[in-house]
Amino acid sequence: METARLLLRPWRDDDAEALFKYASDPELGPLAGWPPHKSVDESREVIRTIFSKKGMWAVVWKATGEPIGCVGYLSASDSNLAIEAYTAEVGYWIARPFWGKGICTEALRLVINHCFKEKGFATLWGCYFPDNPASGRVMEKCGFEFTGKEVLCPNLKVGAERPVKVMKMNKTK
Repeated sequence: METARLLLRPWRDDDAEALFKYASDPELGPLAGWPPHKSVDESREVIRTIFSKKGMWAVVWKATGEPIGCVGYLSASDSNLAIEAYTAEVGYWIARPFWGKGICTEALRLVINHCFKEKGFATLWGCYFPDNPASGRVMEKCGFEFTGKEVLCPNLKVGAERPVKVMKMNKTK
């Protein structure tokens, strides 16, 4: 999947250095529910155990060919939220030097299209920490609406004790 600026592709082991460069940022991970990476080896392990799962893609900045973030979806059985079968949770993060450029919105739109047209999901879910309103704005720009619910996500490595705001998007006909 791609746009004029971005390519979404599977993660590779040789992306570990680029991932570490950005995922070691002490402010980035906690905004998304994970701790900053401490080594290239840790980043490689994340690629192998988490980012290699079906529905996860590296967000590659075409101008450099470098992965600058991650976007994807989790099925109901892997979701951080208690969601129904045949629905999915979307998630994303982008490296700090690329914030404020519409990249997350662009990447998420590709995933939404894939989830509705290729995977056949009827509903997509998302969540964000209230102290990361930019993440909520990304979902709003893509058509998600706030459900009015805030919940805890106990399986997050960082922030499990902090509530997240739950967003929802239904497939339009």
